[in-house]
Amino acid sequence: MTQLVFAVASAENRQSTDQREETRKIQYTGGSSFIVSLPKRWIQELGLKQGDHVLISRQGNSFLQISPASRRSIKEQREATIEVLMENNPYYLARKLVSLYFLGYHMIHIFPKENNRLTSDQREVIKDLVRRLLMGTEIIADSASGMTLQVLINLLDLSVDAAFKRMILIAKSMHADVMLSMKENNIELAKEVLKSDDEVDRFSFYIVRQLNIAIKNEYLLSEIGLQDSRSCLGYRLITKFAERIADHAVLIAKELIDSKRPVNQDIVKRITTMSNFALAVLDEACLSMFKQDYNSADKAIEKAREIDYLEKSIMNGLSNLRNMNDIYRIKIITENLRRVAEYSSDIAEIVLNMTVQQTLKKG
Repeated sequence: MTQLVFAVASAENRQSTDQREETRKIQYTGGSSFIVSLPKRWIQELGLKQGDHVLISRQGNSFLQISPASRRSIKEQREATIEVLMENNPYYLARKLVSLYFLGYHMIHIFPKENNRLTSDQREVIKDLVRRLLMGTEIIADSASGMTLQVLINLLDLSVDAAFKRMILIAKSMHADVMLSMKENNIELAKEVLKSDDEVDRFSFYIVRQLNIAIKNEYLLSEIGLQDSRSCLGYRLITKFAERIADHAVLIAKELIDSKRPVNQDIVKRITTMSNFALAVLDEACLSMFKQDYNSADKAIEKAREIDYLEKSIMNGLSNLRNMNDIYRIKIITENLRRVAEYSSDIAEIVLNMTVQQTLKKG
């Protein structure tokens, strides 16, 4: 039987001006096999080497698809080193560390420059950052002479969709808890809402890291649950909106903690209704994203507009309040809930942009 065999080309092979497309000649060898070479640069970018296997599948009548049989390229280790001066602000160091985490580095070394030592503040800020925000990261070496961090989580262990679902669940529970805190005037529960925000940020950082890695390697896109590289920008914006939704629960919780005054129970009921409505819009927007449903996203946007009526209804019912501080507090709370619905609408709008081609008539 005639075989179709693919071999890696040398660096001298001709390349076209389009880096994503090249023309190669099919050669006949051995009396029973056809051979076509692959660009060396492509193989290197995928982290493959001589002797590795590739999968060849037929797509329709006239296309062949070639993909790595192993996941070597996903496990590629990247290392970075940060040189630190004693006078460097600890948070300057933390921001640099977060940037390297986003870029997909697996091993990060932090060393003092010119025989100095890491200060205790620098070390504590790094440890706190790793513990609170950098998912899957462990400190494997820690001393005044240097620290080494390793990201142990596998890129394929948690897909973008799964991480985003977890973000949304936490954000929704934060809003439910802050409403309960307001109803019961429970300050301790409001403080728990503040702590939950770190979990949302952890998943947000993880998603950004995944997207940055996958956008450089198209083979990884489907592996982490994305259709194509164009989806990365959409998911990046959606993740930011979800993070902001959690932030608004934090702002409400801080308002309750600072004031320590109970809110009128009749007003609490109406505010809770407004919160439930905003979260319902969020559910509809997220469902449209997971289903890639243009029509559902459009309905979520229309539904989000109704939040203005709920907010006006609450504010118009405050005529019996005499304390201006109480009126101001309620205005802050309702504004934050309105922003939740607006960010949910923004998520749905991104889904529209990602799925609009599905609505076009063919031909």
